[in-house]
Amino acid sequence: MAKNKIEIKNMNFYYGAKKVIHDLSLEIKANQITSIFGPANSGTTTLLRALNRLCDLDHDARMEGQIFLDGVDIRDPATIVTELRRRIGFVFEVPTPLPMSIYDNVTYGLRFIRGKSKAYITETVEWALQNAALWDEVKDRLHDPAFGLSGGQQQRLCVARVLALKPEVILIDRSCSGLDPISTAKIEQSLVALKKDYTVIISPHNIAQAGRVSDRVAFMLMGELIEEGASSQIFINPKDPRTEDFLAGRFG
Repeated sequence: MAKNKIEIKNMNFYYGAKKVIHDLSLEIKANQITSIFGPANSGTTTLLRALNRLCDLDHDARMEGQIFLDGVDIRDPATIVTELRRRIGFVFEVPTPLPMSIYDNVTYGLRFIRGKSKAYITETVEWALQNAALWDEVKDRLHDPAFGLSGGQQQRLCVARVLALKPEVILIDRSCSGLDPISTAKIEQSLVALKKDYTVIISPHNIAQAGRVSDRVAFMLMGELIEEGASSQIFINPKDPRTEDFLAGRFG
């Protein structure tokens, strides 16, 4: 039985006086792909941002409850937030390549980690790009500007930039929402391969994607966790009628 990598207990989340997540408890299994989905304003992006404390950057945000990574509360005062964000990497919905070369984009985070040799960095660039299914397309132009890549390539470059830091958990927020089917398929193939070594949590850009790649899924509605479980069970025989209605396209 897969162990828990992340445990969320009695989480409530607020932006100012507005409560956007309501008493949510959820276990994320290690080395699996978990999709967290729901209609607009369901709280999925806020949940992902809370998992590596990106919400700390919003002074109007406030969280109650606990989030544990390998049994340790991520909000413990002893937690080093930069190290937490290395262990739990985030790939944003909109590709955000830096205004530099492909190579420098992948190595950017490594510059802040002391003691890494040039040989290690070079090997890591190739390894990260291979695992992001991008190496064969860019290996002969690593020093070209990253902005010259297509949208799908830029998104995979952002995955490679996260992978270069050797995280334990990868958070992906609707990373395929603006991509063509071929680019989407490449990213999905990468995710399935990556779960052997990583725990992957995605907010998919559509229900079909959740069905294709997920081991487990969680359905959220207006900030509440309605149902979660094995992907095969939820998609075939959901327990809650609201989940069934959403999957059938009757709302959302």
